[in-house]
Amino acid sequence: MRLARLDRRVTPYLLVAPFFVLFGVFGLYPLANTAWMSLHEWDLLDGPTAFTGWANYAALFTDPHFYNALGNTASIFVIATVPQLLAALGVAALLDRPLRGSAVWRAAVLLPNVVPVVAVALVLTQLFGRDQGLVNWALTGLGVEAVDWRAHSWSAHLGVAVMVIWRWTGYNALLYLAAMQAVPRELHEAAELDGASRWRAFWSVTLPSIRPTVLFTVVMSTIGGFQLFTEPLLFGGGGSGGVDRQFQTLVMYLYEAGFQRFDAGYAAAVSWVLFVLCAVLALINAALLRRVVREA
Repeated sequence: MRLARLDRRVTPYLLVAPFFVLFGVFGLYPLANTAWMSLHEWDLLDGPTAFTGWANYAALFTDPHFYNALGNTASIFVIATVPQLLAALGVAALLDRPLRGSAVWRAAVLLPNVVPVVAVALVLTQLFGRDQGLVNWALTGLGVEAVDWRAHSWSAHLGVAVMVIWRWTGYNALLYLAAMQAVPRELHEAAELDGASRWRAFWSVTLPSIRPTVLFTVVMSTIGGFQLFTEPLLFGGGGSGGVDRQFQTLVMYLYEAGFQRFDAGYAAAVSWVLFVLCAVLALINAALLRRVVREA
Protein backbone atom coordinates (compact mmCIF):
# COMPACT_ATOMS: atom_id res chain seq x y z
CA MET A 1 0.00 0.00 0.00
CA ARG A 2 2.84 2.37 0.79
CA LEU A 3 4.45 1.65 -2.56
CA ALA A 4 1.15 2.24 -4.32
CA ARG A 5 0.65 5.59 -2.60
CA LEU A 6 4.25 6.54 -3.34
CA ASP A 7 3.75 5.57 -6.98
CA ARG A 8 0.63 7.73 -7.29
CA ARG A 9 2.41 10.71 -5.77
CA VAL A 10 5.80 10.47 -7.45
CA THR A 11 5.15 8.95 -10.88
CA PRO A 12 3.28 11.99 -12.35
CA TYR A 13 6.18 14.25 -11.41
CA LEU A 14 8.68 11.84 -12.94
CA LEU A 15 6.69 11.80 -16.18
CA VAL A 16 6.68 15.58 -16.55
CA ALA A 17 10.21 16.08 -15.19
CA PRO A 18 11.98 15.68 -18.59
CA PHE A 19 10.11 18.68 -19.97
CA PHE A 20 11.09 20.92 -17.07
CA VAL A 21 14.69 19.71 -17.16
CA LEU A 22 14.96 20.47 -20.90
CA PHE A 23 13.19 23.81 -20.45
CA GLY A 24 15.55 24.75 -17.62
CA VAL A 25 18.68 23.81 -19.57
CA PHE A 26 17.73 25.15 -23.00
CA GLY A 27 15.21 27.86 -22.08
CA LEU A 28 15.46 29.27 -18.59
CA TYR A 29 19.23 29.14 -18.18
CA PRO A 30 20.02 30.90 -21.50
CA LEU A 31 17.40 33.53 -20.65
CA ALA A 32 18.91 34.21 -17.23
CA ASN A 33 22.46 34.09 -18.55
CA THR A 34 21.61 36.60 -21.29
CA ALA A 35 20.14 38.95 -18.68
CA TRP A 36 23.36 38.66 -16.66
CA MET A 37 25.48 39.32 -19.78
CA SER A 38 23.48 42.44 -20.57
CA LEU A 39 24.63 43.97 -17.28
CA HIS A 40 28.32 43.61 -18.20
CA GLU A 41 30.85 44.82 -20.68
CA TRP A 42 31.26 41.39 -22.23
CA ASP A 43 33.53 40.53 -25.13
CA LEU A 44 32.32 37.57 -27.15
CA LEU A 45 35.79 35.98 -27.20
CA ASP A 46 37.36 37.15 -23.93
CA GLY A 47 34.29 37.08 -21.68
CA PRO A 48 33.23 39.70 -19.09
CA THR A 49 35.59 42.59 -18.42
CA ALA A 50 33.51 44.85 -16.15
CA PHE A 51 30.12 45.08 -14.47
CA THR A 52 28.31 48.07 -15.97
CA GLY A 53 24.79 47.71 -14.61
CA TRP A 54 22.24 49.37 -16.88
CA ALA A 55 24.85 51.08 -19.06
CA ASN A 56 24.17 48.85 -22.06
CA TYR A 57 20.46 49.65 -21.90
CA ALA A 58 21.15 53.37 -21.49
CA ALA A 59 23.40 53.29 -24.56
CA LEU A 60 20.84 51.27 -26.48
CA PHE A 61 18.00 53.74 -25.90
CA THR A 62 20.15 56.59 -27.19
CA ASP A 63 21.47 54.66 -30.19
CA PRO A 64 20.03 55.93 -33.52
CA HIS A 65 20.91 52.63 -35.21
CA PHE A 66 18.66 50.80 -32.73
CA TYR A 67 15.70 53.04 -33.55
CA ASN A 68 16.41 52.68 -37.24
CA ALA A 69 16.36 48.89 -36.90
CA LEU A 70 13.18 49.08 -34.82
CA GLY A 71 11.45 51.21 -37.46
CA ASN A 72 12.56 48.89 -40.25
CA THR A 73 11.32 45.85 -38.34
CA ALA A 74 7.93 47.44 -37.65
CA SER A 75 7.56 48.51 -41.28
CA ILE A 76 8.40 45.09 -42.72
CA PHE A 77 6.18 43.44 -40.10
CA VAL A 78 3.12 45.48 -41.09
CA ILE A 79 3.72 45.16 -44.84
CA ALA A 80 4.24 41.40 -44.58
CA THR A 81 1.90 40.24 -41.83
CA VAL A 82 -1.38 41.99 -42.62
CA PRO A 83 -1.59 40.87 -46.29
CA GLN A 84 -0.24 37.46 -45.35
CA LEU A 85 -2.96 36.67 -42.80
CA LEU A 86 -5.73 38.13 -44.98
CA ALA A 87 -4.53 36.10 -47.96
CA ALA A 88 -4.30 33.00 -45.77
CA LEU A 89 -7.92 33.45 -44.69
CA GLY A 90 -9.00 33.80 -48.32
CA VAL A 91 -7.06 30.73 -49.44
CA ALA A 92 -8.44 28.70 -46.53
CA ALA A 93 -12.00 29.76 -47.39
CA LEU A 94 -11.47 28.61 -50.98
CA LEU A 95 -9.96 25.29 -49.92
CA ASP A 96 -12.85 24.75 -47.50
CA ARG A 97 -15.23 24.47 -50.44
CA PRO A 98 -15.68 21.17 -52.34
CA LEU A 99 -12.85 20.95 -54.87
CA ARG A 100 -11.54 18.25 -57.14
CA GLY A 101 -8.10 17.14 -56.07
CA SER A 102 -8.32 18.99 -52.77
CA ALA A 103 -5.33 17.09 -51.36
CA VAL A 104 -3.18 18.28 -54.27
CA TRP A 105 -4.22 21.89 -53.76
CA ARG A 106 -3.46 21.72 -50.05
CA ALA A 107 -0.04 20.23 -50.71
CA ALA A 108 0.65 22.95 -53.29
CA VAL A 109 -0.31 25.66 -50.81
CA LEU A 110 2.16 24.26 -48.26
CA LEU A 111 4.99 23.88 -50.77
CA PRO A 112 6.58 27.35 -50.25
CA ASN A 113 6.93 26.63 -46.53
CA VAL A 114 8.74 23.30 -46.96
CA VAL A 115 11.16 24.69 -49.53
CA PRO A 116 14.38 25.80 -47.75
CA VAL A 117 14.36 29.52 -47.02
CA VAL A 118 17.72 29.90 -48.71
CA ALA A 119 16.27 28.61 -51.98
CA VAL A 120 13.27 30.93 -51.67
CA ALA A 121 15.56 33.88 -50.95
CA LEU A 122 17.81 33.11 -53.91
CA VAL A 123 14.87 32.91 -56.31
CA LEU A 124 13.18 36.07 -55.07
CA THR A 125 16.39 38.08 -54.91
CA GLN A 126 16.91 37.19 -58.55
CA LEU A 127 13.37 38.33 -59.31
CA PHE A 128 14.12 41.66 -57.61
CA GLY A 129 17.51 42.06 -59.26
CA ARG A 130 18.37 45.58 -60.39
CA ASP A 131 19.67 44.78 -63.87
CA GLN A 132 18.36 41.32 -64.83
CA GLY A 133 15.44 40.91 -62.44
CA LEU A 134 12.11 39.72 -63.80
CA VAL A 135 10.16 42.34 -61.83
CA ASN A 136 12.14 45.21 -63.35
CA TRP A 137 11.79 43.60 -66.78
CA ALA A 138 8.00 43.66 -66.33
CA LEU A 139 8.06 47.25 -65.07
CA THR A 140 10.11 48.50 -68.00
CA GLY A 141 7.77 46.64 -70.33
CA LEU A 142 4.92 48.69 -68.87
CA GLY A 143 6.86 51.90 -69.33
CA VAL A 144 7.82 52.25 -65.64
CA GLU A 145 11.39 53.04 -64.66
CA ALA A 146 13.34 50.11 -63.20
CA VAL A 147 13.79 50.11 -59.42
CA ASP A 148 16.96 49.38 -57.48
CA TRP A 149 15.11 47.33 -54.87
CA ARG A 150 17.94 47.27 -52.33
CA ALA A 151 18.79 50.96 -52.55
CA HIS A 152 15.64 52.43 -50.96
CA SER A 153 13.84 51.70 -47.71
CA TRP A 154 10.35 51.30 -49.21
CA SER A 155 11.49 49.01 -52.02
CA ALA A 156 13.72 46.88 -49.80
CA HIS A 157 10.94 46.52 -47.21
CA LEU A 158 8.53 45.50 -49.95
CA GLY A 159 10.98 42.95 -51.36
CA VAL A 160 11.60 41.35 -47.96
CA ALA A 161 7.85 41.38 -47.21
CA VAL A 162 7.14 39.50 -50.46
CA MET A 163 9.59 36.80 -49.35
CA VAL A 164 7.84 36.47 -45.99
CA ILE A 165 4.36 36.44 -47.56
CA TRP A 166 5.38 33.81 -50.10
CA ARG A 167 6.83 31.53 -47.43
CA TRP A 168 4.20 31.71 -44.69
CA THR A 169 0.82 32.33 -46.33
CA GLY A 170 0.26 28.66 -47.16
CA TYR A 171 1.22 27.51 -43.68
CA ASN A 172 -1.27 29.85 -42.02
CA ALA A 173 -3.91 28.96 -44.63
CA LEU A 174 -3.72 25.28 -43.65
CA LEU A 175 -4.07 26.20 -39.98
CA TYR A 176 -7.18 28.22 -40.81
CA LEU A 177 -8.50 25.40 -43.01
CA ALA A 178 -8.17 22.84 -40.21
CA ALA A 179 -10.06 25.18 -37.88
CA MET A 180 -12.77 25.89 -40.48
CA GLN A 181 -13.41 22.20 -41.05
CA ALA A 182 -13.97 21.75 -37.32
CA VAL A 183 -16.84 24.28 -37.35
CA PRO A 184 -20.17 22.40 -37.12
CA ARG A 185 -21.93 22.40 -40.47
CA GLU A 186 -25.23 22.98 -38.69
CA LEU A 187 -24.15 26.56 -38.01
CA HIS A 188 -23.60 27.23 -41.72
CA GLU A 189 -26.91 25.59 -42.59
CA ALA A 190 -28.71 27.73 -40.02
CA ALA A 191 -27.10 30.89 -41.44
CA GLU A 192 -28.12 29.84 -44.96
CA LEU A 193 -31.71 29.27 -43.84
CA ASP A 194 -31.70 32.73 -42.28
CA GLY A 195 -30.76 34.19 -45.66
CA ALA A 196 -27.21 35.17 -44.78
CA SER A 197 -24.89 35.75 -47.72
CA ARG A 198 -21.69 33.76 -48.01
CA TRP A 199 -19.68 36.76 -46.82
CA ARG A 200 -22.00 37.38 -43.87
CA ALA A 201 -21.87 33.71 -42.89
CA PHE A 202 -18.08 33.79 -43.01
CA TRP A 203 -17.90 36.97 -40.91
CA SER A 204 -20.56 35.99 -38.36
CA VAL A 205 -20.17 32.21 -38.16
CA THR A 206 -16.80 31.05 -39.43
CA LEU A 207 -14.54 33.80 -38.12
CA PRO A 208 -15.83 33.76 -34.52
CA SER A 209 -15.61 29.97 -34.53
CA ILE A 210 -11.95 29.95 -35.52
CA ARG A 211 -11.00 32.78 -33.19
CA PRO A 212 -8.45 30.72 -31.20
CA THR A 213 -6.62 29.80 -34.41
CA VAL A 214 -6.66 33.38 -35.67
CA LEU A 215 -5.35 34.53 -32.30
CA PHE A 216 -2.58 31.93 -32.47
CA THR A 217 -1.48 32.99 -35.96
CA VAL A 218 -1.56 36.70 -35.06
CA VAL A 219 0.57 36.15 -31.96
CA MET A 220 3.03 33.85 -33.74
CA SER A 221 3.25 36.18 -36.74
CA THR A 222 3.98 39.08 -34.40
CA ILE A 223 6.76 37.19 -32.68
CA GLY A 224 8.14 35.92 -35.97
CA GLY A 225 7.88 39.34 -37.61
CA PHE A 226 9.95 41.02 -34.93
CA GLN A 227 12.50 38.19 -35.02
CA LEU A 228 12.95 38.48 -38.78
CA PHE A 229 16.52 37.72 -39.77
CA THR A 230 17.09 35.19 -42.54
CA GLU A 231 15.03 36.85 -45.28
CA PRO A 232 16.53 40.36 -45.02
CA LEU A 233 20.02 38.93 -44.51
CA LEU A 234 19.76 36.90 -47.73
CA PHE A 235 18.11 39.81 -49.53
CA GLY A 236 21.55 41.45 -49.58
CA GLY A 237 23.62 44.01 -47.76
CA GLY A 238 25.08 41.71 -45.11
CA GLY A 239 24.40 42.21 -41.41
CA SER A 240 24.11 45.98 -41.83
CA GLY A 241 21.03 45.66 -44.06
CA GLY A 242 22.29 47.84 -46.88
CA VAL A 243 24.75 50.70 -47.13
CA ASP A 244 22.40 53.03 -45.24
CA ARG A 245 20.93 50.30 -42.99
CA GLN A 246 17.71 50.76 -44.92
CA PHE A 247 16.40 47.24 -44.19
CA GLN A 248 18.37 46.23 -41.09
CA THR A 249 16.03 44.55 -38.60
CA LEU A 250 16.43 44.26 -34.84
CA VAL A 251 17.82 40.73 -35.02
CA MET A 252 20.25 41.79 -37.75
CA TYR A 253 21.38 44.62 -35.47
CA LEU A 254 21.76 42.11 -32.63
CA TYR A 255 23.84 39.91 -34.96
CA GLU A 256 26.01 42.86 -35.95
CA ALA A 257 26.65 43.84 -32.33
CA GLY A 258 27.35 40.31 -31.10
CA PHE A 259 29.10 38.57 -33.98
CA GLN A 260 30.68 41.39 -35.97
CA ARG A 261 31.64 43.83 -33.20
CA PHE A 262 31.93 41.00 -30.60
CA ASP A 263 30.06 43.14 -28.06
CA ALA A 264 28.08 40.35 -26.42
CA GLY A 265 26.86 42.50 -23.52
CA TYR A 266 25.28 45.05 -25.83
CA ALA A 267 23.81 42.28 -28.01
CA ALA A 268 22.30 40.70 -24.89
CA ALA A 269 20.65 44.01 -24.03
CA VAL A 270 19.18 44.16 -27.54
CA SER A 271 17.85 40.62 -27.16
CA TRP A 272 16.13 41.43 -23.88
CA VAL A 273 14.52 44.56 -25.29
CA LEU A 274 13.35 42.48 -28.23
CA PHE A 275 11.95 39.83 -25.86
CA VAL A 276 9.94 42.40 -23.89
CA LEU A 277 8.75 44.08 -27.09
CA CYS A 278 7.51 40.77 -28.56
CA ALA A 279 5.68 39.92 -25.33
CA VAL A 280 3.96 43.31 -25.12
CA LEU A 281 2.95 43.32 -28.79
CA ALA A 282 1.62 39.77 -28.56
CA LEU A 283 -0.57 40.74 -25.60
CA ILE A 284 -1.83 43.87 -27.38
CA ASN A 285 -2.64 41.90 -30.54
CA ALA A 286 -4.47 39.27 -28.54
CA ALA A 287 -6.57 41.87 -26.72
CA LEU A 288 -7.43 43.77 -29.92
CA LEU A 289 -8.35 40.61 -31.80
CA ARG A 290 -10.64 39.40 -29.00
CA ARG A 291 -12.40 42.78 -29.04
CA VAL A 292 -12.82 42.81 -32.84
CA VAL A 293 -14.21 39.28 -33.00
CA ARG A 294 -16.48 39.90 -29.99
CA GLU A 295 -18.01 42.95 -31.69
CA ALA A 296 -18.48 41.13 -35.04
